[in-house]
Amino acid sequence: MNGAIDNASVLENEIAPFLDRAFRELSPVERGILLLAGYELMRELEVPYRVVINEAVELAKVYGGTDGHKYVNGVLDKLAARLRRIEVEAPR
Repeated sequence: MNGAIDNASVLENEIAPFLDRAFRELSPVERGILLLAGYELMRELEVPYRVVINEAVELAKVYGGTDGHKYVNGVLDKLAARLRRIEVEAPR
């Protein structure tokens, strides 16, 4: 949590290209989830990207808007492809 807060402006810049609107126009819940998951994707490399995305989607299902989990999933898929290209493109 502290890492996401301390690096919020950097994270917002990393996430912004994958949004369909300004970061501040997202619901507070989706913003927070994207910041937390974005931090994990950037800094917690021992956590597989699929786990990060799954945890974020589950949080969005419980606390977010009706289809917020779909939006979070789409944004994080694109962010993971950029931040963890080798891991994402690795054969299963």
